Amino acid sequence: MIRALTVLLAVALAGAAGAQGEDISETRIGADRYIAGQTLRPAGEGTDDLFAAGERIESGAALGGDAVLAGRWVTVAAPVAGDVYAAGYEIALEAPVSGDATLFAYRIETGEIGGDLRASGSEVEIGGPVAGHAAVAAEHVRIDAPIEGELHLAARSVDFGAAAAIGGRLVLYEAEAGATEIPEGLVPEERITRREMEEWKGFEELQPVDAGRVLAGFIGGVLVLTALATLVAALIPEALAAMRRRLLDAPFGTLWVGFLTQSVIVGAMVVVALTLIGIVAIPAFVLLAMIAAVSGYVVGVYAFGVGLFSAAGRSEPATIGEKALRAGVGALVAGAIAAIPFLGWLFVLALSLAGLGAIAERLVRPRFLGRAG
Repeated sequence: MIRALTVLLAVALAGAAGAQGEDISETRIGADRYIAGQTLRPAGEGTDDLFAAGERIESGAALGGDAVLAGRWVTVAAPVAGDVYAAGYEIALEAPVSGDATLFAYRIETGEIGGDLRASGSEVEIGGPVAGHAAVAAEHVRIDAPIEGELHLAARSVDFGAAAAIGGRLVLYEAEAGATEIPEGLVPEERITRREMEEWKGFEELQPVDAGRVLAGFIGGVLVLTALATLVAALIPEALAAMRRRLLDAPFGTLWVGFLTQSVIVGAMVVVALTLIGIVAIPAFVLLAMIAAVSGYVVGVYAFGVGLFSAAGRSEPATIGEKALRAGVGALVAGAIAAIPFLGWLFVLALSLAGLGAIAERLVRPRFLGRAG
């Protein structure tokens, strides 16, 4: 879930970068690259993890780690040793991915994947072998490559090519029972399960839950939040510092503003839907609400980390390393608190709304109230 929300936040960063024209902002932390701009063609060897947000992204550098990409058109044209997380309008995996691929777009084309595939969109074409499991939700799906593990598929129409093969179970989620025709020889009948579309549970069924996976997910979430906060600190240091100071100076005030901001987004969605014509805009409002929530949480986590260090008598962060450290501590402690039943969720919600309130005050309050954030 954290990784899915990560790419949503990257979409927001991509929009901001695109508004700046052809300017490209880039930050390096060790072997990791954080880059934002309108048209991006990252190249050059020696990169571990790549975080990129823009209108058009064409990754031409072989990566030793993961790729987190968000833009209108996203192309992976060089091998990725780790995982790929991508969101956009059109995504094409032209080079091998050794790990998992988690993709959200209108149109998706995949090549060779060494791990699991998770894809959601309108049109999905699996054109390369998948060594692990696959979970696909789309309007139209074409499969023309072998899938070694299970395939969980929710689609309105499916086309199986000559190269299609499924090594594990085939679990079909259908609006009408028996509507999907399975070619002879694709998978034995005893390994086919048909379910109603309402039973679709997304990607959670593919992996058993164990302590190691939960711990890895927690650590991964902390690292992703740290990376995002560090990226924002590198791209807009003064604005982030102002939002962080405002949140720490008036936490309840920013919490209230954040609540009002999220309420306006959700309320606007309802009002627009009442026009009937505006129903088509509901997905955009949902996406905006999610981006607002995640953006607020990233700002809140960073401010929380700075506040913890300040309480320990440490000064405000000056270097990118100090900012990354505070973001990491904030994400770690916030994640630990979030594990507390019920109260943890309230804390996460409050932190997200407070961060969103700081963002809203920074963007809106100077214009309407004549007071800088």
